[in-house]
Amino acid sequence: MELEKFSYDNRISRAFAFATIFWAVVGMLVGVIAAFQLAFPALNLDIAETTFGRIRPLHTNAVIFAFVGNGIFTAVYYSFPRVLKTRMYSDKLGWVHFWGWQFIIVLAAVTLLMGFTVSKEYAELEWPLDILITIVWVIFGINMFGTVLIRRERHLYVGVWFFLASWVTVAMLHIVNSLAIPVSFTKSYSAFAGVQDALVQWWYGHNAVAFFLTTPYLGLMYYFVPKAANRPIYSYRLSIVHFWSLIFLYIWAGPHHLLYTALPEWAQSLGTVFSIMLILPSWGGMLNGLFTLRGAWDKVRTEPVLKFFVVALTCYGMATLEGPLLSLKNVSSYSHYTDWIVAHVHVGALGWNGFLTFGMMYWLIPKIYRTELYSKKLASTHFWIGTLGMILYAIPMYWSGFKQSLMWKSFTPEGQLTYTFMDSVQSVIPFYILRAIGGTIYLAGVILMIYNLYKTTKIGSFEAEVEMQAPPLEKTYKAPAKAHWHSWIERRPTQLLVASFIVVAIGGAVEIIPTMLVKSNIPTIASVKPYTPLELQGRDIYIREGCYTCHSQMIRPFRDEVARYGEYSKAGEFVYDRPHQWGSKRTGPDLAREGGKNPNSWHFNHMLDPRSTSPGSIMPAYPWLFENDLNNKTLPDKIRVMQKFGVPYEKDYGKAKAQEDLDKQAQTITDDLKANKINISSKKEIIAVIAYLQRLGKDIKAEK
Repeated sequence: MELEKFSYDNRISRAFAFATIFWAVVGMLVGVIAAFQLAFPALNLDIAETTFGRIRPLHTNAVIFAFVGNGIFTAVYYSFPRVLKTRMYSDKLGWVHFWGWQFIIVLAAVTLLMGFTVSKEYAELEWPLDILITIVWVIFGINMFGTVLIRRERHLYVGVWFFLASWVTVAMLHIVNSLAIPVSFTKSYSAFAGVQDALVQWWYGHNAVAFFLTTPYLGLMYYFVPKAANRPIYSYRLSIVHFWSLIFLYIWAGPHHLLYTALPEWAQSLGTVFSIMLILPSWGGMLNGLFTLRGAWDKVRTEPVLKFFVVALTCYGMATLEGPLLSLKNVSSYSHYTDWIVAHVHVGALGWNGFLTFGMMYWLIPKIYRTELYSKKLASTHFWIGTLGMILYAIPMYWSGFKQSLMWKSFTPEGQLTYTFMDSVQSVIPFYILRAIGGTIYLAGVILMIYNLYKTTKIGSFEAEVEMQAPPLEKTYKAPAKAHWHSWIERRPTQLLVASFIVVAIGGAVEIIPTMLVKSNIPTIASVKPYTPLELQGRDIYIREGCYTCHSQMIRPFRDEVARYGEYSKAGEFVYDRPHQWGSKRTGPDLAREGGKNPNSWHFNHMLDPRSTSPGSIMPAYPWLFENDLNNKTLPDKIRVMQKFGVPYEKDYGKAKAQEDLDKQAQTITDDLKANKINISSKKEIIAVIAYLQRLGKDIKAEK
């Protein structure tokens, strides 16, 4: 058979590799700043764009979608041509994908710092950017799947399975979770409310971890670990079991983020059961990677690339064991809302994603520059610096989480809470300082890597095109008599893609559809009324400032939480919350029953100077709320959108009466402040925030 000549293009994979390194520094630097802000609140600088509430979502988006995202694309554009023996389907689409993704990242950074957010974890971007993400993701999918269709290698390698399944699943998750009705170009309201929104969000949020931080990186692992070790993958059969069981089980696990909440009990139980089952396929993948290195342990001692890979796989195993354990209700009762979860997440992010990416870079850059790594000694130094930074980050956060939970749940012999919430905040500040130092050390290792790779490029010569030849894909093919049964689907990419979609869609459908259609899952409460126009405006400002990053609004049915915050939360009280505000971390106390606990003057002073009302608080001040006038131009549109969702405002309420009611309520709060010798205009944003905070939990009557 005559061989066909073709070439691999290294330019696009190099561009994504350099972008990966650049955004690693940006994302981790922002994370270090946020970590120091929690220890030293003065670092918030009393500037809106530099407060923790806006910095934190910028950090998570930069690390997940900029750093890890570009790492995924680096791996795809380098490995796909080589395992499929063809050039990528379209160089032009590749560059559109590259620049489109970087453009989205820049817009995300700008808009998040400006406060344009929908407040959904890992999905904070507003609707125009969601549409851009969809367009670029489709372009990526066309280029990736087009490459599969023009391949010269009939059987698809395991790495390709993971990349294809990741692509189709992320598309499904992104589209469903982003469903919303726009109010303006910078504001929208979620299509889901309360309990339903929380379920959809954590179906997305958990699987953003699963199908963006995990499965595509397993595709990366299945290519680069064997390449670096110069050995075949340990077990083909294990990779089959690993792939199908992982993508089927992962999608069910989202509800384990909502244990003991107002989510229906059956959904919580499903999340727990499938989370426990995830241990087996996750560890199967880890062992498949580690056992690939069985005959290369001598090289592990001398090759920094393999050191990074070994620790990455170990961290993957640790995180995927701990995650299911955290889904047990008795463990979750202690861990949820604490820094324990922060430690758990960063073992995966710093160890699995970070170290696997660094190993890939140390292997890839010398390869495409046709040279040896400038300094293995510097790479090994980076390995130990990164490991030290990771340990110094994680261990303090584990201890901080344990301490928070034990202090929150502690009672005196007389049956009173032993500690105030502020006692727990002050007790963990030393751990926050250590965490920030650990993050700084980890970032220093990245800077060292950049120097090492820069010197590598200087001594090498970039190979833009790699000339290759291979026989064409035969038009007729008969499988060998002893071929493995799975080889049938490996030869059929369309069927593989469709089968992957069906497998991942089952779990989401079973969990989400009944919650939407069966009314008994979300019983209504007659006393719960829609937000007033002023409260609605205040809620939007609360979301804009990122208050949800530190405060939850979900009281679980535990003795300590009921004693500290009030009556536990019910499903029916969130029917007008778009999106939900249940939170994922309690850096500050829960606010679900905040309404009426403190006078208006307390909230006024607390937002102006948190330490004046709460000595020792690490909350930022919000002076601009006292200077900015409330923008009511879009108020009629907000009311109109809420009415489309069935919120029972009067007909034409937004046009006829909303502004009048807003002004009346604002004046009432202003008059009350004036009675306490606080003079401020009723038009300021702080008045709306006070109105929202004073509403929380007020229309729920305690059960007798």
